[in-house]
Amino acid sequence: DPLPPPLPKKKLQRAESLPEPGPSYRCHGDPEPRAGSIVYSIPLAHLRHEEGAPPRDRPSWAPRKPLTKSQSLGEPLARSSPPKAPSPSLKEVTFGTADGELGQLLESPAGVCGVVLGCQEAALARLSALMQEELVGPEERQQLLAAELAGKGWAALGVLDPQPCCQSGDAWYFRVGFTFEHSQLQLAAKVPKPCCSSLDVRSSLGTHCSIQRLLSHFTDRLPRELVLPGIPGKQSQGPSREESACPAPWPVLQVLLCAEVPQQTLADFVKGSHALHRTSPGHYERLGCLLLLQLCMGLEHLREQNVAQGDLCPENLLLVQCPCPHWSQQGQKEQLGLSLPRLLISSFFKVQEKHRPCSSSQEQHWSQGLAAPSPPAAAELNVGRLIYQILHVDISLENILDFRSKRLPEIPSLSIYSAGLKRLATLLLHRDPHQRVSIEQARGILQVLLWGPRQELFARSRKSLALLRGWLEVKRALLLLRFAESSAGARPSPGLEEWLCCQYFQGATEHTLYQVTQVLYA
Repeated sequence: DPLPPPLPKKKLQRAESLPEPGPSYRCHGDPEPRAGSIVYSIPLAHLRHEEGAPPRDRPSWAPRKPLTKSQSLGEPLARSSPPKAPSPSLKEVTFGTADGELGQLLESPAGVCGVVLGCQEAALARLSALMQEELVGPEERQQLLAAELAGKGWAALGVLDPQPCCQSGDAWYFRVGFTFEHSQLQLAAKVPKPCCSSLDVRSSLGTHCSIQRLLSHFTDRLPRELVLPGIPGKQSQGPSREESACPAPWPVLQVLLCAEVPQQTLADFVKGSHALHRTSPGHYERLGCLLLLQLCMGLEHLREQNVAQGDLCPENLLLVQCPCPHWSQQGQKEQLGLSLPRLLISSFFKVQEKHRPCSSSQEQHWSQGLAAPSPPAAAELNVGRLIYQILHVDISLENILDFRSKRLPEIPSLSIYSAGLKRLATLLLHRDPHQRVSIEQARGILQVLLWGPRQELFARSRKSLALLRGWLEVKRALLLLRFAESSAGARPSPGLEEWLCCQYFQGATEHTLYQVTQVLYA
């Protein structure tokens, strides 16, 4: 018996965006396909029934109708739907956002969880910007003040105190008054010491919470009533005005007007905090971590601006009282009487400069003993030494540069921060530059020391990216709830420590946390 006829093959109708190679039904009069064009395999029956024409009224060589990219073969043309309104950005979503726009967000692939997490990150960014403006002042107002001070000298300023309010390693600071927009402002007149050169690079650095901000500068003789401690013949010896005043032949000096009025230097802070460190080590060492964090953030900003720090020592790091009330996480400010000040870097220079201002013999020793490190390497070493100085542990250059000894001075364990600070100092002062952590890594370690995740998080669960991601999401939500509860009560508005905390949770990711915890808890 002859074999039965084969069953007809079912042909799938495919969209034009996914062509299948195959023979094309083309007549002799059709032009050859151009290079790069797509040849489609179309059944002959579809060609004959296209546009509803009967097979006998339309020859097989009739011109074919082109297909759109999104149209499937054999599917009738559909009317174009009206364009949808763009979904609102998560940065623009608030409690008052219309329900129609919220509905579009809820239909997104991220779902409800993704929308909530995105709104939390956007809220943290907005809160961080508001806190920064409260700390450093509105940018537009600072620009107007700088324009008003341009070209003015001592005649337009009022000396509020002839004694300097702060004396750093490279300058004296005097409180002066200036009338601006019908209000009396307090500014700092910075008078560089004779051995130090004043480089005008601050005006192009942008606003940063840890960088001294220059408003204006002028060159003039100092007023006679100003007292310059440490200068022979220029220091007050008694009540006589003539003895305490600057004599007329005092040379013309460049004076810098700064927005922040420093209260003391980091060296003064450390010197006067021995009793606090002994009685309340946890609170003091937390303050030390917050001060070091501000320093690292300022150094990062300087490197982004192609500017390096000058003589990075406690005498050149200024402390400024915060303008707004501060409530600490432990609620101990009232008991201890010591709040967190702003730390300002006041000595820096352009990287292209050949000569560094106020360079001390310390940096020369470091260059000779550590194979001449570049300025960034010197920053890590100086920050490592600052940790010991803040913790009241004596450390000399011999301890660091003595390659015969592999041990640094011991840091006593007085609080939950002691072991982490010891680990960070060891990493910053490592003899091998390749093993030494960077300023960016040091900033991340300090943030983990302050706000977690702590080691007990990994006691019951193995450390993983999923665990760290969940920890971040929960902590962000709890931080926002904490701000909401505080604003509803009678507590003061957030301050510097809360801004630093927002900065951390705004930029942290599970990947950065994984890397930092690997180094810190190794």
